[in-house]
Amino acid sequence: MAYRVLLVDDSPAMRAFIRRVIVVSGFECDTCLEAGDGAEALARLSEEKVDVILTDVNMPGMGGEEFLRRLSEDVRLRDIPAVVISTDSTKPRILRMIGLGAQGYVAKPF
Repeated sequence: MAYRVLLVDDSPAMRAFIRRVIVVSGFECDTCLEAGDGAEALARLSEEKVDVILTDVNMPGMGGEEFLRRLSEDVRLRDIPAVVISTDSTKPRILRMIGLGAQGYVAKPF
């Protein structure tokens, strides 16, 4: 089964890098959608169904914390697994993001 992935990061270069890592890893990705912040991601999710979300934390506009908060409040979106990919790997940040519903946390660089 191939998966539909949503990459949420304000850096187009980082989104391209993550996309390459997905391909090289052998992860079966059918579609890889992109968004530059949480608001854009929510707009994409209103139009597209995805199986997993990979999101940054620190983004202009709607950051990752607010994005995860909004996901958890939406009955249509709350069950989509979200994994955080961020340069901020402090324990308080990781715990806060897990508390907001993130299923995992990957520290940049990786």
